[in-house]
Amino acid sequence: MFEMTQNDDNDPSGSRPGGTGSSGYGSHPSRHEPSGDPKKSILTQIRSLLGSSKGSTHLRDDLAEYVANTQDDSTLSVANHERTLISNVLDLRDMRAVDVMIPRVDIVAIDISISESELFALLSEKQFSRFPVFRESLDDVIGTVHIKDILSTTLRKEPIVLENLVRDVPIVSPSMHVLDLLLEMKQTRRHMALVVDEFGGIDGLVTIGDIIEAIVGDVEDEHNTMGSDPTLITNQDGSIIADGRFDVEEFEDRFGEFMTEEERESIDTLGGLVFAIAGRVPSRGEILVHEESGMIFEILDADARRVKRLRVKNVKPKTPTQ
Repeated sequence: MFEMTQNDDNDPSGSRPGGTGSSGYGSHPSRHEPSGDPKKSILTQIRSLLGSSKGSTHLRDDLAEYVANTQDDSTLSVANHERTLISNVLDLRDMRAVDVMIPRVDIVAIDISISESELFALLSEKQFSRFPVFRESLDDVIGTVHIKDILSTTLRKEPIVLENLVRDVPIVSPSMHVLDLLLEMKQTRRHMALVVDEFGGIDGLVTIGDIIEAIVGDVEDEHNTMGSDPTLITNQDGSIIADGRFDVEEFEDRFGEFMTEEERESIDTLGGLVFAIAGRVPSRGEILVHEESGMIFEILDADARRVKRLRVKNVKPKTPTQ
């Protein structure tokens, strides 16, 4: 979603860098398990953890281990979404602007010389709130414009002069830490930043919404064109067009089991599966092969954070025993 919102899933796996995938943290003895009532709140359990780790120089690691160690403990009132939030917040320290940015090819920007009719056609089509404004090329961005400023000018029946409406936009490097970027956005009251490479070219764009989604997961709104229910369509040639959010368990129920037990434990969606195969969020047009089953996944639509739509080929018929 852009805060414009020029971003749009995925967790792909639920799985994305800094997302809800396996934390990879080790397991320690039960010194971090909270005592007393097993149904006490997550905050109470964390307070117990912090108290038991007094003097530790690795409090951050202790908290991460605690979250990992309670993953399969149904007696604790640590809900999955609470565990995910804590894990994602901890992961933020290692995330940089390049990890959450919308790539250059997906940026929707406005040429300062655009006509009013073309401008309103773009606003109607994209339904974002903020847009970068550029001269001649995207590498010459002069600022951002907010749709409310355009509408206010229109309501006053004044001519729209974008140059008078643009606001400054922060310029950051791809290696800037996400937490530092979030702090800068808060201090400057800017909801958008441009990611620029060492040669001054635009690499991508980050909105405050992108950072929030890195913590809480995808936040869909009324303008989301994907709809509320992930879809799956079987073509006559046997291939399958599927939403990246489609549940892998339901996919196996329909077409037969093909994943390993390890994959079933850590992957929830088809988007998460291709993320696991590639080891990253794959790009549009990329083709991946699931070695265990021979299934072929073609990425039809994706952004910097998630796979939106994919084509599945070489799906073997479901056997009667499955």
